Amino acid sequence: MSSPDASINSVIAGATGSDARRTVADLPAGTGIPLCLIGLGANLDSRSGAPQATLQDAVQELQALSDYPVVASSMWRSSPVDCPPGSPDFVNAVLAMLPRDTPNPLALLNSLQRIEADFGRVRKEVQNAPRTLDLDLLVCGNTIINTAVLELPHPRLHLRGFVLAPLAEIAPGYVPPGQSLTVEALLKAAESAGESRLLKVTNDSVSL
Repeated sequence: MSSPDASINSVIAGATGSDARRTVADLPAGTGIPLCLIGLGANLDSRSGAPQATLQDAVQELQALSDYPVVASSMWRSSPVDCPPGSPDFVNAVLAMLPRDTPNPLALLNSLQRIEADFGRVRKEVQNAPRTLDLDLLVCGNTIINTAVLELPHPRLHLRGFVLAPLAEIAPGYVPPGQSLTVEALLKAAESAGESRLLKVTNDSVSL
């Protein structure tokens, strides 16, 4: 594991979005807390209702893990990728946060899985089966880890349009660890490859 802390200072330079939406540049600087990116997705109803409502409520649960306001993208609808035939479309978003204290990635992963379980997530043997809530730890500072439990950065972060499109709203100039291109450039490459069908559900950020 390699874990040189990357505070928000290291990603602010190219991160500001083109509209009035809050971006990672709005997170407080100088905290010493690594920037963490969380991918949110759902394609089954949960206790909150439809997937859009699930993501709204999940953001509130994630906010409870930080002393600072989180930054969230709008919601996007995407066609399933590498999922069983007949799987419903997903609703996706990405959230940036500074977790309370300096996070241990495995501890943060456990917190995410607890939130998933609270929304009725049942892990099945079928890979990429439909789910009530999926919370993927995409990035935790500059931490690099490769275990059976967790890989950081997320190994498909740079390939997935349904992650890159919402992420580009809040951190277009961010260069993920291990990559040489910005999120904006990675998204253009994914779009050129026709990686997935994307439709913005709403222009509004997922709100608290």
